[in-house]
Amino acid sequence: MNKPAFGSSIKIIPEKWQEKQYGKEGGGFWVVAICGYRVIWYNDIEEGFNISRYNKYGEINQYWCNQSNLDDAITQLMGCIKFGDDFIIQAGPPQ
Repeated sequence: MNKPAFGSSIKIIPEKWQEKQYGKEGGGFWVVAICGYRVIWYNDIEEGFNISRYNKYGEINQYWCNQSNLDDAITQLMGCIKFGDDFIIQAGPPQ
């Protein structure tokens, strides 16, 4: 599958999801795509997109401070599917 088709197949209407560690101040973070047990979400604190796991719909499991653009996040998620979970490189806590 090519990236535009993949991106179209995982996108959702953006919705706020909760994240317990850093998401309380802004009422959560905007999730823009769902693929399996992972979401692509916009981090307005760090101003970039991240990929995180979720167990319960509406709750992001992990906070990351990547400052990726959306296209790069989609590429990373495609790599995760193609090569396995270890393909995703995440930055640590807030900068």
